[in-house]
Amino acid sequence: MTALLNIKALNAYYGQVQALHGLEFSLNEGSVTTLLGANGAGKTTTLRAICNMVRTTGAIEFAGAPLSSRPTENIVRLGIAHVPQGRGTFTTMTVEENLELGAITRSKAGIAADIERMYAYFPVLKQRHTQQAGTLSGGEQQMLAVARALMLRPRLMLLDEPSFGLAPLIVRDLFRILGKINREDKVTILVVEQNAQLALEIADHAYVIETGRIVMSGKAAEIADNEDIRKSYLGY
Repeated sequence: MTALLNIKALNAYYGQVQALHGLEFSLNEGSVTTLLGANGAGKTTTLRAICNMVRTTGAIEFAGAPLSSRPTENIVRLGIAHVPQGRGTFTTMTVEENLELGAITRSKAGIAADIERMYAYFPVLKQRHTQQAGTLSGGEQQMLAVARALMLRPRLMLLDEPSFGLAPLIVRDLFRILGKINREDKVTILVVEQNAQLALEIADHAYVIETGRIVMSGKAAEIADNEDIRKSYLGY
């Protein structure tokens, strides 16, 4: 498989505080990769670093193009969609208005077709299309955040704690849809997640991060089956 994202010797900083220490990993095109670790380990910072939202040193390449010197809005236009923790929907806008805002195409026909594709993935959003996003349940808001990111027609989707605050059944349904998006739309996915067990079920590869350093990596199935790794780093 071809590497879509390559990260080498990545350091990240908040002011004088160093949050990432020499991270190195790659994502194969069409894969699902999960980045696991405790709170404060550096998972969210890694996603922010890819999008040039924090100060970094080292090399980040997407489809062979360096990202470090590019503004965040240009990185999005290259085909990287970021779904941050907290969802980030526009609460006073309707579901459909949120989706239209995320569209990369400007043609009315293209936007309409992409919205219908989102409704096929998330039928509940079609039922709620005229509702303000702020009136949706937490699970529906997360689905809207993912759908709006997909309106960019991304090659790579970065997801930060998509299960946060959601009921277990909603979480499992959301992860099932993410797997379908990966298979059908060939979107490469990097998911940061504290629900390690569920993330490992849909992922091909996993990295475990601790205090800003990658301490373990391997096939997701192998990490899920390793009791010592699960107990030491993943808490289950």
